[in-house]
Formats: sequence, C-alpha cells, structure tokens
Amino acid sequence: MLSHITVGASDLGRAGRFYDALLAPLGLKRRIVSPDGGPEALCWVATHASLPRFYVYKPFNGGTATAGNGSMVAFLAPSIAAVNTAYADGLAHGGRDDGAPGPRARYGDGYYGAYLRDPDGNKVHIVHRADLQP
Repeated sequence: MLSHITVGASDLGRAGRFYDALLAPLGLKRRIVSPDGGPEALCWVATHASLPRFYVYKPFNGGTATAGNGSMVAFLAPSIAAVNTAYADGLAHGGRDDGAPGPRARYGDGYYGAYLRDPDGNKVHIVHRADLQP
C-alpha cells in the first residue's frame, strides 16, 4: 500500500547516525539513492524488499527542516526486545524520549511500543504487535 515515507532533516550526517541505530534492530538497512539533482537524501528499506522505503531529505526549498505537528512515523518491530533496543539506540544517537517502551493496552492486546523524537524533532514510534505474529 505504501511506496515511501519522507521526513526532513537539517543535518543528514546526524540523521543518518540516528536512523542507522534506530532501524538496524528492526531489520532495515540503509541503501544508496540518487535523487536526480534534487536535495540530498538517505534511504532505508527492509533487506528482503524494495518497498516501502523510508527517506530522510534536506528540504527541497533549502529551508530549515521542521517536524510536522501531529505527524508520526511508526516502524514495526519483530519483537519486544527489538523495540527496547531500537529505543535505547535511538536515544544514544541523538533522539529524545517521547514515551518509554511498554505495553499500550488501549491500542489492543499484545501492543508494545515506544516513542521518541529524532534530532530534528520528528516523532517516531517503534511498535511490536503480537496480533501480527505467526
């Protein structure tokens, strides 16, 4: 259903370190992209798929990257341990806490997640959903 999701960043080096650490426990790897003359970009994708992709771009208009009010990107984790690891690694690489790891019963049985902000203030959610496990 989704092709890609994009967030902005003012410092791609800093954003790259954050998202490399955050997304590795979830099985996502950075890949090389060529934006065809557009702004600089970073990209992550699951090792077994070409889509969906997660991009981090410098804003096309050359302005400062800002977080969207009410915007959030949620990444599916294969386990509770992966949520905890991704959250801790994200904090260690410039992220800010926005909701410690734990059960989120109001979202359903077996829903376990954590929230943080990336270095540019974008809200990120890491979630393990027991209802999606085989």
